[in-house]
Parts: sequence; structure tokens; C-alpha cells
Amino acid sequence: MRPILLQGHERSITQIKYNREGDLLFSVAKDPIVNVWYSVNGERLGTYNGHTGAVWCVDVDWDTRNVLTGSADNTCRLWDCETGKQLAVVETSSAVRTCGFDFSGNIIMFSTDKQMGYHCYVSFFDLRDPTQISDNDPYMKISCPESKVTSAVWGPLGEFVNAGHENGEMKQYSAKSGELLKTVKEHSKQVNDLQTSQDMTMVITACKDNTAKLFDSVSLDHVKTFRTERPVNSAALSPILDHVVLGGGQEAMDVTTTSTRIGKFEARFFHLAFEEEFGRVKGHFGPINSLAFHPDGKSYSSGGEDGYVRIHYFDPQYFEFEFES
Repeated sequence: MRPILLQGHERSITQIKYNREGDLLFSVAKDPIVNVWYSVNGERLGTYNGHTGAVWCVDVDWDTRNVLTGSADNTCRLWDCETGKQLAVVETSSAVRTCGFDFSGNIIMFSTDKQMGYHCYVSFFDLRDPTQISDNDPYMKISCPESKVTSAVWGPLGEFVNAGHENGEMKQYSAKSGELLKTVKEHSKQVNDLQTSQDMTMVITACKDNTAKLFDSVSLDHVKTFRTERPVNSAALSPILDHVVLGGGQEAMDVTTTSTRIGKFEARFFHLAFEEEFGRVKGHFGPINSLAFHPDGKSYSSGGEDGYVRIHYFDPQYFEFEFES
């Protein structure tokens, strides 16, 4: 399984995301550049230029028309995917940590950090009403004063948002009324990443407490736990098989003190039902910060602290593999 190495960032990768068809891969890092690549051969299609700080998050709508990015320069920006033209800028009072399009691509959600005396907020804008963006007036703003949102994803049909918090809680907020629908606390430390399954029935968390956990995305019932011995930065669910891939490693600041082997910078594959690890893929020279499965399930990508994105196409043996419990 030879990876395709994508070198388009000078700093560590913060998030990678495929579009719905999987022909494009978007990557953002702690530099101001947003890159888009052809996933089939790793060729760079282009960049979205305009941010002036680290870019924390990226999302693309269902028909690959618009791209949304959130940055530490206190803006959330909307881009035309095809031309790279900037369509809108939403100014915020603190860094934008996580962002996402809803099911229809009409409503955007983003959360801002709790810093410089400002609370953490989750804001909702309807793109069909251009005055909301121009007046910087979201139709709804949810305050999260206790603990900041570190990652958030839309639930099925855009009815609510599931958010992971710094204190390990996961909360469900209604996208219509803004009320808090549910709270669960299965983690003891910060939730680093949330990702949904392709059919949006399940959500997987990646946490600093060395575990990834699978939840029902509507009821937030805790279903499975995947344990490692290092903090988990990202977890992704395979769209075709009962497989989970986890990525992480030590804290980035401790990395220089260890060799690559001890640092455990592999992507680790677990069986979804049996919670057993069955494979590892080495490669990055630093912790893996973001993982994504291709929508056809035949490849996956990882973005690391080393600033590289690696696309791995699975060998035929992977699909023939039978898990023996």
C-alpha cells in the first residue's frame, strides 16, 4: 500500500475533508492556505487564498459548490469551490474552531473559541438570506459559557448539531430553537474530533483520554469504545466495512524527545463490532491530526503534524480480510 504524499502546507495539518463524490480532497493547516487536491492521483487543483492566520476547519457542501473555512484570524469564509473566489466573510470576535454545512448546503454553522474575554458561541447563518452575512447577524447564536466547543457536526436532516466540548461532554443543540436537547459525558478529557458515518446514524468521537467512542447520533447512546495508549486526535468510520481508523500519538510538544517508533504515529484500524485492533499503517513523522475515509471506502487519507497529507489506497487483501474473533 504505497501512499500518495501531498506536500502543500508549511505547517501542521488541522483538518482534511473529502467532498461527497470523493474526487476532491480539501486540506487546511496552521498556515493561511486552503488546498484542494484530486484524490485519485494527488495532483493539486488549486488554493483558496485570503485567510491571514491558521485555518482550523474546512467543510464542503453536498454538491461541491461552496467551501467553508474557519480560521484563527477571527473569520469564517465562504468560497466558490470551482473558481476559488471568496463569496463571503463573517467576522467573529475570537478564532473559529469548527464549521459545517447542513444537509441542504443552505445553512452554515460554526463555533468560536472562548478567548480574550469572549464566550464560546455556536452561530447559525442561512445563506439564502444574504443580509445575515452582510450584517453579520446570525439567525441563531448559542452560548456555551462552561466549556468551549472543540468539534461539532450536523445531525441527520439538519435538525440538530452534536458538539464535543473541552471538558469531555457531548451536547446536542437544536438547529431550529437553539435549546440544549441532550448532554452525555463519556469522556474524561477534551474531545478532539467528531465524525459521522456516511448514513449519519452514528457519530464517533476522538478524545485526549486515549479512547474513541461510537454514539448513536440521535439518542447519543454510547455504543462502542476503542482504546489506545496515546491521545486520539481523529477517528473515521469506513462507509463500506465495519472498520474504524484512529490516528493520534503523543502531544505535539513532546514529539522531539522520542524516536518515530516509540511515538506511535501509525493509523490504527479497529473492527467496529468487536472493538479489536487488526492493523496499523505507519508513515507520518508526527502525530496524525486528521483522518478521512474516501466515500467509496477504497482509500483513506491522513493529515499529520509533519504538514503532509497521505492518501492510502487499500490493497485487495484488505477487502478480503475476514475478522476472526
